[in-house]
Order: sequence, then C-alpha cells, then structure tokens
Amino acid sequence: MMDRLRAGQAVQVGRSGLRVSPLCLGTMLFGTYLDEAASAAMLDEALGLGISFLDLADRYPVPPRSEHFGRTEEIVGRWLRDRRQEFVVATKFGGRVGAGANDVGGSRKHVIEACEASLRRLGIDHIDLYWMHMPDLGTPIEETMEAVGHLQAAGKILYFGFSNVNAAQLSVALSESVELRCAPRPVAIQPRYNLLARTPEAQLLPLAMSSGLGVVPYNPLAGGMLGGQYRQGQPLPPSSRFADEYFAIDRGHYLLDRAFPVVEGLADIARQEDLTPAQAAVAWLLTRPGVSSVILGASRPGQLAQIVAGVRRGLSPGALQRLDKLSDPSHWSP
Repeated sequence: MMDRLRAGQAVQVGRSGLRVSPLCLGTMLFGTYLDEAASAAMLDEALGLGISFLDLADRYPVPPRSEHFGRTEEIVGRWLRDRRQEFVVATKFGGRVGAGANDVGGSRKHVIEACEASLRRLGIDHIDLYWMHMPDLGTPIEETMEAVGHLQAAGKILYFGFSNVNAAQLSVALSESVELRCAPRPVAIQPRYNLLARTPEAQLLPLAMSSGLGVVPYNPLAGGMLGGQYRQGQPLPPSSRFADEYFAIDRGHYLLDRAFPVVEGLADIARQEDLTPAQAAVAWLLTRPGVSSVILGASRPGQLAQIVAGVRRGLSPGALQRLDKLSDPSHWSP
C-alpha cells in the first residue's frame, strides 16, 4: 500500500474491480464548518494531491440540521461539473434526512428515494459506491438489499457497501446477498478504525477480508486525539471537535485517561521518524491488512498536503512494530 501511495497508483477495493486512490477525502464539514469557497479549495487541494476518491452522505454536513441536509452533496456536485470522470464518488443513505416517517432507514421506499435525491443534488447519473450509513434494525435486511439491487440493475449505483456494521450484521447481509439473486454483493465496509479503536480487528475485519471486501476506515485521527490536539487534565481547546456537543460520542470513545499513553507514545515514535503524530497515525493505518483506502477530513488549507507528504515517506518496520504493540487492543478497549 505505501509503495502505491508513493507512486500515486490506484488500489483495488477488496476483490472487486473498483480501484480508488489510497486516500479518500471526507466531506462531512462541507457546508457548515467550511463554506462553499473553503470546500472548493479543499477539493482543489485533493485533486492536486492525486486524491480521486470522495466520501459523502446525504445527511451531511455535520452537525446535521434539517435546513442543512444534502448541502454537502450540492456543494460537491457544483464543483464536480466537468470533473466527474476523474473521481470515484461515494455517498450514503440511511441517516435521517427529514421529519417524515420514511425519511430514514433501509426501507425500499427510503433507499430508492434517497438515491434519486442524491443523484439530483450531485448532478450525476450514477453513484460509484453507495454506502448504507448505519444498520436499520427495524427493516428486514432483505428488503434493503433488494432495493439496492434494483438501483444497481437500473445503473444508478455501481457498487455497494456497509458503514458502521458489526461482524454479526455483516454476516447476515452477506448471506442474504447470496440467497437473494437480485441483491448485489457488498464490496467494502467503512468502520471506525484507528490506533485507539482497533476492536474491528477481532471479528469484523477478518470476516470482511475472508469475504473479499475492502476496508475503508474513517476517523483515522480519533477526532484529533492522535494529532496531539488534547492534553490530559487540560481544558478542551474552544475550536476543537471535542468541544462541540455534536461530537460528544467521540469524547466518550477517546477522551479517557488510558488513551493518553498511546497518544504520547505515538508522538515519541513520530518524532523519531521525523513525522508528525497525525502523519504517523495515518501511515500506520495504511499498512493494516485489508485496508483499501483511508478517509481523511480536513478543516483548513495545507492539512491534506501535510498528511500526504508524511504518509508517502512512511514508517520504518521498527516503528510499525512499536505502534502495533503500543496500541494493542488487549490494552485498549474504546
């Protein structure tokens, strides 16, 4: 993976024929934290760096408010004109996007209507990779899979994947994709995965890899923890993600006393490798088995370029081993 990143080569998503850039631009801040001009500048920067994989959701931007639903897709759609063929465009369905009873979830009605709405906002005729944003425990998975199969047969989506599923849920979905001949087989999963969140390694990632699915992790910097943004016992920086109540769940995952030894150890190893902690954290994740591409978000110019510069240099084998031991899941359970 690291050699391909250095060479700017595309990476295959699992055993599918889909190829993507090893880094993916996350867009969830487009339209709230970043206005349209700043969002376009971030997209320009990604294009210049060879990042040709875009990750969106119909529910974005965050924090999600009813007047904002779909704004991210609209912003990206306007920028994407005349550039469509240069990008793999992924978006998601399943999150709440309205007050109606059917404005959320995996029902046939919502899946098909959500896809049509995303296509309109993006101004494109098909979505390359369509993610189910989160499981819908109130809808039979076969109904969701059949609806997705309908969209694929109509040419409105090309590939399908799951975000935020556990191993048991993925196992059921894989079984259904075999039993339902009209349903597409998923090609990838999108888990929360980083040095402070390695629990997917226990069951989810082995299942995905044995089933030929690619892994596209999000949250590689653990909400800024791995970038060294927070100090143990110190107040939260006012402009930080954890200071925003919308990200309270991330505070619960990461802002714990037992996380700081990992953060401090990462900083020491990064310093020895002449990298920033953020660069080292992403470089580590890119070496993990099964990982096809890592989703990176950014909130200011230059952040993407800095990360790319670091991960292209990569980590030494010794540094990778030390990071693996430092963040061993037997010592850390978010």
